[in-house]
Amino acid sequence: MNLVPVSYYLVLSAILFGLGVIAFIFKRNIIAIFMSIELMLNAVNLAFVAFARQWNELDGLVFVLFVIVVAAAEVAVGLAIVITIAHNRRSLNVEDVNLLKF
Repeated sequence: MNLVPVSYYLVLSAILFGLGVIAFIFKRNIIAIFMSIELMLNAVNLAFVAFARQWNELDGLVFVLFVIVVAAAEVAVGLAIVITIAHNRRSLNVEDVNLLKF
């Protein structure tokens, strides 16, 4: 019944994770950095689901649930911080944000 091999899912997961890392390194907008972190988390979720399906275990799906919960909390707190920074500094550029220096 398994039409698509697990290796295809893992290759797609690795590509998505690599794109997230590249975007995290090279982007200077805070929103783009958060989006790249979410892309990396979703790539890990894809790998967990692929392994859970291959071995017919629910452990991987439980990890996915925890990752989704952590990602939602990260987005809620992170976007609140980003909105505050954008309101105070009038910029979303990472180099312009120096609130934690002093």
